Amino acid sequence: MTNAKETSGTSDEPVLTAPQILRAAHEQFTELTGLRPEGVSRFERAEQGWLLEAEVVEITRVPETMSVMALYEVTLDATGLLTGYRRVRRYERGRTDSR
Repeated sequence: MTNAKETSGTSDEPVLTAPQILRAAHEQFTELTGLRPEGVSRFERAEQGWLLEAEVVEITRVPETMSVMALYEVTLDATGLLTGYRRVRRYERGRTDSR
């Protein structure tokens, strides 16, 4: 059994579990933007680390279904450090994709 704190044979970087990567992304994204992710709709390993998409409330409205949501793409390196983020789209909470 591999311990999450052990290092891999090819690198001196610690091996992080998926939950550790998600927690790191959440904390860093919130600190940088002031926005708290409500959910993650994409999470995968990328060439240089990790890629995820997080949904956040950008503008709170009443009723809640009229709140403005946004989908952000977030990239992290293999050690869990946030390397970038960008807003992919905005939409009202109560709306679904028109596909």
